[in-house]
Amino acid sequence: GDLEVLATPILIALMENAAMDTVQDYLEEGKTTVGSRVDVEHLRPTPAGEDITAEATLEKREGHMLEFWVTARDRFGMIGQGKHIRYIVDRKKFIEKAGRKA
Repeated sequence: GDLEVLATPILIALMENAAMDTVQDYLEEGKTTVGSRVDVEHLRPTPAGEDITAEATLEKREGHMLEFWVTARDRFGMIGQGKHIRYIVDRKKFIEKAGRKA
């Protein structure tokens, strides 16, 4: 956008990274997670450059599907919240499926 505030895509990226970080240490070697769905509300504006904290809580796992509740806050309180779905994948196979060499 053209305003000096935190853009929604950046907010979503912070939430996705929080979810990824929440489970990364528990995955088998060679595995990672990829985002599949994001359903979040950007509740209020935050000035550009403000410190943001994003958190994710794993709420459900069904096979390779992981469902998270994600939130983001600035020093004044909640700025975003919602659901995020990620899938556990094999890194090498996923990259090969995307048409790249691992």
